[in-house]
Amino acid sequence: MSFEHRLTELGITLPAPPRPVATYIPAVLAGELLFLSGVIPFRDGNLVFEGKLGRELTVEQGAEAAGVALLNALAIIRQELGTLDRVRKIVRMTGHVASADGFVQHPAVINGASDLLVRIFGEAGRHARVALGAAELPLNAPVEIELIVQVHPV
Repeated sequence: MSFEHRLTELGITLPAPPRPVATYIPAVLAGELLFLSGVIPFRDGNLVFEGKLGRELTVEQGAEAAGVALLNALAIIRQELGTLDRVRKIVRMTGHVASADGFVQHPAVINGASDLLVRIFGEAGRHARVALGAAELPLNAPVEIELIVQVHPV
């Protein structure tokens, strides 16, 4: 099944790809691997949530923020490849979670992105993953995700 068709079937519309907030590019294609820079949960140019998990935000809000960050990442992938149908496999996700002292539910937060990848890409969306805490993230974002994606050649 086409991944683009699957998005439509799920009622998901990707946002415009976010612009970099510093001196970097959103993605680099090296051979058949696409490396995405860190992506935070922007919607219409604004963060959907700000602050730290375990203090200002709940696990559920963090998971929602991770899902929004993932949709931004998919928009970047589409921009770089022309279509999500060139995705062969989501290889790895790194999820950073801005955490208050004592917060240990990082995996549950990053599941907001991981579960969405599997809903969209099926087996091709199952990936290796790291979910870790961060003292601070850019712009007071609660989460930041990075992806490595294997792509079909043109």
